[in-house]
Amino acid sequence: MFWHRVALAGTRLVRSRSGLAGWLDRAAGAAGAARAAAAAASGMESNTSSSLENLATSPMNQIQETISDNCVVIFSKTSCSYCTMAKKLFHDMNVNYKVVELDLLEYGNQFQDALYKMTGARTVPRIFVNGTFIGGATDTHRLHKEGKLLPLVHQCYLKKKQQQDGHLQQRSHYQ
Repeated sequence: MFWHRVALAGTRLVRSRSGLAGWLDRAAGAAGAARAAAAAASGMESNTSSSLENLATSPMNQIQETISDNCVVIFSKTSCSYCTMAKKLFHDMNVNYKVVELDLLEYGNQFQDALYKMTGARTVPRIFVNGTFIGGATDTHRLHKEGKLLPLVHQCYLKKKQQQDGHLQQRSHYQ
C-alpha cells in the first residue's frame, strides 16, 4: 500500500473524476476527520479522504492528472498562512478550486519533491491555473491586482466547456 492517508480540502471543490481526483473524494477516516475539523476551524471548509488500496502511479503523474482535471489547483499545507491567503482569494472570487493539503498526506514530502522538480521550489502554496504553474500566494495576488488572474481562470472554463460540448456533439452524432 503506497499511501496510508490521503486528504483533499478546499472551500470550493471541482467535480471529481478518475485518478487522484477520484480517489481523494472517498470516505474519510477518523484521523483525517480530526485534521479536517482543524482546517474548518481555520475558516476553510474541508473534505478529508482516506486511502487507496493500491496506487499504481507516481506522485508526479498524480499531480499532472490533478492539474489537467481542474482549472485551479492549490498544493497547500493546513498550517500555512500564505496557503490560507491564496485559498481565500479564490473563494472571494467565487472560483472553484481543488486543494491538496500536503501535510495531511503520508507521502506529502514525495509530492513536494515532485512539485520542486516541476516548479523549482518546495514552498507552498504551489498554484496552478489552466494547467500552468502561476507561482505562490504573492504571485497570485499580484496577477489578481493586475487583472490577469480571472481571465486565466475563465480561459480554462471556456476550454473545458468547449471540450464537453464537443464530446456531447460526438455522442449525439453516433446515437
